[in-house]
Amino acid sequence: MERLVYINGQLLPQSQAKISVFDHGLLYGDGVFEGIRAYNGRVFRLTEHLERLYRSAQAIMLAIPLTPEGLEEAVLETLRANSLRDAYIRLVVTRGVGDLGLDPAKCASGACTIIICDKIQLYPARFYEEGLELNTVTTRRNLPQALSSQIKSLNYLNNVLAKIEVTRAGLQEGIMLNHEGYVAEATGDNIFIAADGKLVTPPVSAGILEGITRAVVMELAAEFGIGVVEERFLQYDVYTASECFLTGTAAEIVPVVKVDGRIIGTGKPGKITKELMTRFRQLTVSEGVPIFPEGKSAAVEQRA
Repeated sequence: MERLVYINGQLLPQSQAKISVFDHGLLYGDGVFEGIRAYNGRVFRLTEHLERLYRSAQAIMLAIPLTPEGLEEAVLETLRANSLRDAYIRLVVTRGVGDLGLDPAKCASGACTIIICDKIQLYPARFYEEGLELNTVTTRRNLPQALSSQIKSLNYLNNVLAKIEVTRAGLQEGIMLNHEGYVAEATGDNIFIAADGKLVTPPVSAGILEGITRAVVMELAAEFGIGVVEERFLQYDVYTASECFLTGTAAEIVPVVKVDGRIIGTGKPGKITKELMTRFRQLTVSEGVPIFPEGKSAAVEQRA
């Protein structure tokens, strides 16, 4: 059965869900988006995702036509319409229909809001047990002074070019450096290393997107009494770390055991990583905004 897609207040079958070829999101990557997860009938960290979406829109002077409360309800409505309790949600807001020129003022019809709900598996399941191998790509992370890494925009070509390098190397993921040669992030995830009993992750100033899952990991680490510092580090620090892992909404928490041919730690997912993975999975199935009215969720069967 076809998924239903939300476009500007309408729920349309996937095959009929279309936007104009004159939409500036298509023509210029002019828009913002969020990737969100639902687990066990609840949308995880929905408020935080919506807050980041509105910040991104504010930064590019894009007016989202719905209030945060209205957009939250639209997300829940789309999940309910698709009878989904566990899902990946792609929330997109484009500048809307304009002409073939750059001027966003020509997009007189206003922004286009799209909500897609489906399943996702970013990495095969075995990598969560065995760990990933990464390479360092030659594509550098965008200069923050040119395009702020805090804007989660539809222009992901920087990440796509890096992902092409990773794929051509026969791997699942790779590390991107910033213009100064410091580790920034993976092509689609944030990165953590463990060293001297604490976790280290690059700061926003290194050119990273401030991930929602990244923030959750920092909270969970505090629960375990594990210190977390945000500071710049080099490839050498990754090579000599005792543990390494990636975080992201689609990826969740995934261990890293080899980088550029160097074995990380013991070559197996480390103790801290495994503890965080376990606690994260517990958290995702117990917290979040309920999708279905109370007492009704158990009667809903998820579509295949």
